[in-house]
Amino acid sequence: MLVRNFKFCFPETAMGVPIHAQEDPDSEYCRSVTDLAELTVHRRERIWLHPDFIFYNTPVGRRYKKCLNLVQGFTKKVIQERKALLSNAAKRSHESSDEDRSFGIRRKKAFLDLLQEVSMKEGTLTDEDIREEVDTFMIAGHDTTASSSSWTLFMLGHHPEVQEKVYAELSEIFQGSQRSPTMKDLNEMKYLERVIKESLRLYPTVPFIQRILKEDINIEGYDIPAGTAVTVLIYYANRNPEYFPNPEEFNPDNFLPERVLSRHNFAFVPFSAGPRNCIGQKFAMLEEKTILSSILRRFKIRSLERREDVNPIPAIVLRPEHGIKVALASRT
Repeated sequence: MLVRNFKFCFPETAMGVPIHAQEDPDSEYCRSVTDLAELTVHRRERIWLHPDFIFYNTPVGRRYKKCLNLVQGFTKKVIQERKALLSNAAKRSHESSDEDRSFGIRRKKAFLDLLQEVSMKEGTLTDEDIREEVDTFMIAGHDTTASSSSWTLFMLGHHPEVQEKVYAELSEIFQGSQRSPTMKDLNEMKYLERVIKESLRLYPTVPFIQRILKEDINIEGYDIPAGTAVTVLIYYANRNPEYFPNPEEFNPDNFLPERVLSRHNFAFVPFSAGPRNCIGQKFAMLEEKTILSSILRRFKIRSLERREDVNPIPAIVLRPEHGIKVALASRT
């Protein structure tokens, strides 16, 4: 089995609109979201394309603009349609509630619906504000969980003893049942969560972030003025031996509660930190637990390549250059 990256696109969760991306891998919306990420990296790496007046007059720039218009146009259309539904109280009374019920029993509210409700009640969000939030959720989240799940499977395939501990935890939770996980089940997957976090430490979904300094700072004797664009290399920060002894070793115990408490709050920031941290980090963890638990309850994973032979590509999302080869064997 070659895991290039799961094809995830979750507009139904974000916007309440099905795209059927799993059945249609060439969905125009999902393809445009993917292309926007790739074209952004293409532009970033070519300094002559940084000025807008040059970039948007190149074939790459025109493709970028076309994809951007499609994504934003689709979101605007959905916002107007969902807004009309929300205005109809009778209609909404028959739709989902926020109660923490088992998945599939009652329909959950989409992310867009929650933003619309805040806008209608408080008037603090315009349609443009809502569009930007939904687009961020979609573009930043469409492939990150897929990438993280792939790397976690790769590491579990190299560490069968860890994989069996995860399976033992899942067996304890599900007691042989093949039902779908509930929210309670997901919250009980403590060891799987540690495994996911350790995988994120070694292979952070977003390998670096960039920020603009708001004030002058001094780092190791170097004065850096306000207004400077700085790059934080999460990939290397996660390998700081001061906080993670034997940093290249895969060890889920790095995330035992007592070890987490003894570390600096910013020693591990796979979802960034502060006021601009990831808006969907809790959702991503639940999503990844759901995916991985479903696979590991049914299959044993074995990685077919050595870690040193798989080359991570640090684009917007950390990807394996040629995919990841793993073998699956049915547990039954």
